[in-house]
Amino acid sequence: MTYRWTLRPVERPEAVDQLRHALNDLPAALARALVLRGIHTLDEARLFFRGTRADLHDPFLMQDMDVAAKRVAHAVTQGQRVFVYGDYDTDGTTSTALMTSFLERLGAEVTYYIPDRIEEGYGLGRPGLDAAHAWGADLVIALDCGITAHDEATYARSLGLDLIICDHHTALETVPDALAVLDPKRPDCPYPFDELCGCGVGYKLACATLQALGRDLAEADPLLDLVAMATAGDIVPLRGENRILLRAGLDRIRTAPRMGLRRLAEQARVDLGRLTTSRIVFGLSPRINAAGRMGDAKRAVALLLADDPTQAQHLATTLETANQERRSVNTQIRREALREAERYLSTGRLSVVLHNPAWHPGIVGIVASRVVETFYRPTILLCTVNGVVKGSARSVHGLNVYDALTDCADLIDEFGGHDYAAGLSLQEDRLPEFKRQFDEAVRRRFTADLFHPTLDIDAELDLREVDGPRGRFWAILRQFEPTGPENPAPLFQASDLMVMAPPRLLKDEHLKFSVRPRLGDTPFDVIAFGLGDKLPIVQQSHRTGLPLELAFHVDENTYRGVTSLQLQAKDIRLQPTGDGAA
Repeated sequence: MTYRWTLRPVERPEAVDQLRHALNDLPAALARALVLRGIHTLDEARLFFRGTRADLHDPFLMQDMDVAAKRVAHAVTQGQRVFVYGDYDTDGTTSTALMTSFLERLGAEVTYYIPDRIEEGYGLGRPGLDAAHAWGADLVIALDCGITAHDEATYARSLGLDLIICDHHTALETVPDALAVLDPKRPDCPYPFDELCGCGVGYKLACATLQALGRDLAEADPLLDLVAMATAGDIVPLRGENRILLRAGLDRIRTAPRMGLRRLAEQARVDLGRLTTSRIVFGLSPRINAAGRMGDAKRAVALLLADDPTQAQHLATTLETANQERRSVNTQIRREALREAERYLSTGRLSVVLHNPAWHPGIVGIVASRVVETFYRPTILLCTVNGVVKGSARSVHGLNVYDALTDCADLIDEFGGHDYAAGLSLQEDRLPEFKRQFDEAVRRRFTADLFHPTLDIDAELDLREVDGPRGRFWAILRQFEPTGPENPAPLFQASDLMVMAPPRLLKDEHLKFSVRPRLGDTPFDVIAFGLGDKLPIVQQSHRTGLPLELAFHVDENTYRGVTSLQLQAKDIRLQPTGDGAA
């Protein structure tokens, strides 16, 4: 894939110098990266680098929190039955485990419920509420779902169930008629931070309940590992409270992981002592999600609640098996989808809409993302479930797929989502017209550079400023963690780089080589994952002495007990010579 490199603009260039001086002559590239993340003052930098739970907002600032906390506290003190209703993804299952374990520790009688992904679908539904009523529940707490469940909230009330909704998805103009609706995104909620995941909202309810009971807030500390798992796994913006909660949760997992996470990490070959956001996203979260994609999501909740080593080992092995099955199915569907997408786009369409009745409903969203990565086009993959066509949409930067689907609403039974991801269902006889209308909706939003992916560079970096794994540059850069949406790992650009030796191609797809600045002496190893097609460029640079330009992250690498810094290349190109030729 060919990228455009764009140096992210800074609105006030003088802010970079001001921040540099405020932070004791901070390297300019790091100061620029901070300003791009909204950090302009010493106090803002302290909160970014050193924010603690003391900097979290009062949970009672959230609309309806006082009602919710008092009601949960009443259920605990009066020995009432509490029914925890969750969802089948990482955020939903960790939310369910968080609230269940919290209430159990308080001595409440509690059970949990996760809807079947295929039979029931997403969200608060009547089958679950019927199960709560049959169990004799007094209170239902819905987590990571419910904000648009108006009919279901009315139904719960008709059954005599008190309902508390803890959600983080976008609300409609009105909220369901529940006892309490906790969602920072509801229009009338004054809570200062509206990007918590569902598990984060559940954590806030737990903290408020402890206060309502007059108990120590430290009793909520064991829940932070689950909040971290959800915050990373649900890909929410990593700023404000999310950074604080994720950092605290990562620290807890590294030092005192719960039994289920230990066993899951062993299966994934993830070192919990060095756990990072990316290792959750790519190592642990897929295994938790696999429980719901390939069967019963309650297995993931049971693992997160497990105290017995034997039970935890069994459940972790079960999730590993489910994940292997998910990978196998994913590989098959991906192969078919990529082949069909190429043919589909050859007809002149700007989007991809593919339907195969046999594709697995738990996998099509993952594969849609892979199609987008390959062809960089808005993509919808659909399968058939109980006679209804259902699937997932994914988009490219700059094209709001939810808005595009809104243009086709007359053809769709149900849809929901956000800018870059959505789910939908429709009748099969409407598919041809839907494909046409969706492509027209994309075409109306088309711009010349929309389908030309961009690398957003934080700063140009002189590698002579990078002073090794024990130097100040790396000591500061590593504190940008945890990184993720709205706080990506800083991406730098370096020029005038000389290739030190012939590059090596690893596993036919990765590059390994070393460079040094033209005017410097210190070499840097470069690893370029998935950039094997750039081998001729690096070979030409080494052979002719033409300098390279790299877009890269700075990372730490330990090999045979020796730790060094390496450059993780995102793109490689020959440096322009100034005469119009490379």
